[in-house]
Amino acid sequence: MNRCSPLPLATLAACSMLLLSACAGPQRATAPVKAADVGELRAGTGILKGYLSSAELPDSLALLPAPPAAGSAALAEDTATFKALTVLQSGPRGKLAAADADLSYPASLGTFSCALGIPISESEAPNLTMLMRRTLGDAGLATYKAKDKYQRTRPFVALKAPSCTPAEEAKLAKDGSYPSGHASLGWAWALVLSEVAPERADVLLQRGRAFGQSRAICGVHWQSDIDAGRLVGAATVAKMHSSPVFMAQLEAARIEWTAARARGAKPAADCAAEAAALATSSGIAP
Repeated sequence: MNRCSPLPLATLAACSMLLLSACAGPQRATAPVKAADVGELRAGTGILKGYLSSAELPDSLALLPAPPAAGSAALAEDTATFKALTVLQSGPRGKLAAADADLSYPASLGTFSCALGIPISESEAPNLTMLMRRTLGDAGLATYKAKDKYQRTRPFVALKAPSCTPAEEAKLAKDGSYPSGHASLGWAWALVLSEVAPERADVLLQRGRAFGQSRAICGVHWQSDIDAGRLVGAATVAKMHSSPVFMAQLEAARIEWTAARARGAKPAADCAAEAAALATSSGIAP
């Protein structure tokens, strides 16, 4: 009967090291939670670099059709929607729409707090905070190939109407309307946060849609800008899943959310008032 000869000790040691290495698997990516470790897109803006390089961002110009042409049925529909939604500016939904316009840090963190069911702050949830801040950078930047190409005039300019953010009108008038960066961001936030808290997905997606509609209520975007923005936001989130750092931060944010729920943490915002304001626009076109 043949027997295998014993392996030399050096060979056994080498095999043992290979087995240990295989069991350990690839090193996990680390996700920074300090703004200084990430850096700003433009110094002084407070907007952090995203998870994607410029080459990795979705190509909004390739993804989107041209915006509605002058005299088209699509532009007529945009105009009708503008008239239907901007009447809400003077009520509680208009106030919420004006608040949704503020993307500054830390004000923007509270936007999805009620939908998520927990307070969102750097001290309580640093990974969740960083997830939102870096998603903002990617989702906003991804719209600019199409924005810069089409340079669409915003509805409050074209129709000589007031907006719900008069202090921003001069800046917005110089920035292309199509697609909407806010709608891209709102939908991207909703998708990402639905992965953080799957059981809250329905309410998070509803809030993400409403966040985009706030731009139509404010009169600063046409409805077609908003619809196109959501597509760019979804494409951005799909691309972000290729980033090991994003995936690590997403998992860490899930842990933070679960811990916050377990200790009974509640949003600081008036969630009943937010729900009432959102209800005032239900049933209004589109």
